Amino acid sequence: MNKNIKLAKHAGFCYGVKRAVETTKKLKSENKNKEIFVLGELIHNSHVINELSNLGIHTVDELPQDKTGVCVIRSHGAAPEVFENAKDKGYEVVDLTCLDVKKVQQKAIELVKDGYLLVIVGKPEHPEVCAIRANAEIYGKNIIVAPDVDTLKSYDEEIKKHKRIGVVVQTTQRIENLKNVVDYLLPMAKELKVFNTICASTSLRQTEAKNLAQESDLMIVVGSKKSANTTHLAEILTGITQTIHIETDEELDRYNELIKNAQNIGVTAGASTPDNIINNVMKKLNNI
Repeated sequence: MNKNIKLAKHAGFCYGVKRAVETTKKLKSENKNKEIFVLGELIHNSHVINELSNLGIHTVDELPQDKTGVCVIRSHGAAPEVFENAKDKGYEVVDLTCLDVKKVQQKAIELVKDGYLLVIVGKPEHPEVCAIRANAEIYGKNIIVAPDVDTLKSYDEEIKKHKRIGVVVQTTQRIENLKNVVDYLLPMAKELKVFNTICASTSLRQTEAKNLAQESDLMIVVGSKKSANTTHLAEILTGITQTIHIETDEELDRYNELIKNAQNIGVTAGASTPDNIINNVMKKLNNI
């Protein structure tokens, strides 16, 4: 019997990632004599980083002191002092922060300026969250970053000191996570202001993948293990059906038996997964 293998409609690059990758490549092609430096990984995908490197685009943690050129701010955003330091060193700065991430930064700033205790729902070490916090901290220090309710509980004493609490959320978080945090804060606050800043692309991708999982024996999530939105997709789908998370088609070999035994297979991919990687996975699945 033929297998039914279905690829989610919204799989692969989102608008912000596509814009960042295409603009960075264009910068290099139009400025062949200039050095192009990206501060941190432009997106969380090693294949894309290698491709940029082959084009002569450097991914660095710190800008060289002895050079000049173009400094690209990646899609996750950066702290204000990063922009200032790059300009002070003589670099031309190109800001490719995702527009949805910019909106979160702006909402976070507004809440801190208005005197709210700011709760950022997200992973504290994630570059997007670090940038949101850094931008808000210029206007006040009453900021808590918590990836989940369990972490938030350790800040109970601090939360109780504030009557007004404001919430923003990392763009790639799960809606269930935001709901849990809001439910937890509601009895503790006299005033709770919540901005659901999960981007539309993430919400759409998660909803579509959930629907696909409900009619699949096996779900395959394609994308980097370092990508927040990809790992969240895998977490969500694991609760619905058998799910595997792979970075490339080569990893499918580990799951041959699982794939052979599945009749309905659904495939989705994170927002930083290039089309060619998704296509290779689909080709290999159709050949198994």
